[in-house]
Amino acid sequence: MRPFSLHLLRHGATADGGRFNGRTDVAPSPSGIRACLEQAADLRFDLVVSSDLSRCAVAAERIAEAHGAPLRLDPAWRELDFGRWDGVHPGDVDPAALSRFWGDPDLHPPEGGERWSELVRRVGDAVSALERQSTLVVAHGGSIRAALAHLCGFDVRQLWAFQIGNASLLSIEIWPGDGGAAQIVGLRP
Repeated sequence: MRPFSLHLLRHGATADGGRFNGRTDVAPSPSGIRACLEQAADLRFDLVVSSDLSRCAVAAERIAEAHGAPLRLDPAWRELDFGRWDGVHPGDVDPAALSRFWGDPDLHPPEGGERWSELVRRVGDAVSALERQSTLVVAHGGSIRAALAHLCGFDVRQLWAFQIGNASLLSIEIWPGDGGAAQIVGLRP
């Protein structure tokens, strides 16, 4: 089978950055939308898929329109649900609980939040459901890391080493089928 390209674009800056915004629907900033449009300007893709949260969806709609590509909103690409931490600045979270979370987000999820393995399973299912065509996904830092865990087998400690800033673009070639492989072919901060 022929490989297909999967481009993972993190949403741009938001109007309320610096907080644990998982399920909280924070508006994108105009500069964040522009940054996403610039990252996608020279890409080729057949489909745009996006988290349904506005910080992703607004830029995805503009990108799809500019490229004449269909858009599909998919809540499976949402960020990790931070439970009681959602919408809270990390400095306002108990430091010991935060340290345990960063050390093992599956064993120590935020209170009332999602485990890391649940995010990887949710995003992995979304990746597996993609059509075998060049696709741009506009998503969140956590869901992009979860896609890398699913596709490349990275563990959490390896994934924290990836700097995935606002409007970062990660391109992967995927060889579908049994024993399929994924190869990271580009990362643009």
